[in-house]
Amino acid sequence: MFAHIIPRVLVSLFLIAFVSSSIATAQSLAPRPVARLISGSASESGPRRIGGSLEASFTSNAPVSPSIAEATTPEQRAFEATNELRLRNGLAPLDWDPELCIIARRHSRNMSVLGFFSHQTPEGLRLRDRARLAGVRYRVIAENIAYNQGFEDPGAFAVERWTISAGHRANLLSNEFRSSAVGSFVAPDGTVFLTQLFILR
Repeated sequence: MFAHIIPRVLVSLFLIAFVSSSIATAQSLAPRPVARLISGSASESGPRRIGGSLEASFTSNAPVSPSIAEATTPEQRAFEATNELRLRNGLAPLDWDPELCIIARRHSRNMSVLGFFSHQTPEGLRLRDRARLAGVRYRVIAENIAYNQGFEDPGAFAVERWTISAGHRANLLSNEFRSSAVGSFVAPDGTVFLTQLFILR
């Protein structure tokens, strides 16, 4: 009497198991956001390779002196989040520095194109060297770097992550600095590289 029902039940159970398995597999293969930040130190031996091309290009079509209005959305959001954090901690907001934006954009781009993630370039240039080559004079200068992928607001997310790192937070909340800028570069795979510079001239 139930002989004709059993094959249908088995087929139904097989389809349910197959669909459930497919859903679980699809969920486990879905891209997850990626983020990384680094704090510089005197003992840092050199740049970390993250993949990418060795083909370098140091030219840019960006404005010569980008104002905050000409900044990219990740740059603006990181700068705004930095000043919001400073205000919440009783500190004066930082002024946008167009010269720093140029240096920061170049470093973010080079990290992506040259496939490294460090305050030091593969050629051995540190922040002070990069500032000197750009003709920027300073009394104190500092840098935060990060990259992330898959986040809706990569600039604000980078600042959020920097706040839980002692070295980055110290830069964000230093009373020494008067100006700052952020430079971003978006790689072909959507990874957003961010470099944030702080300065006292």
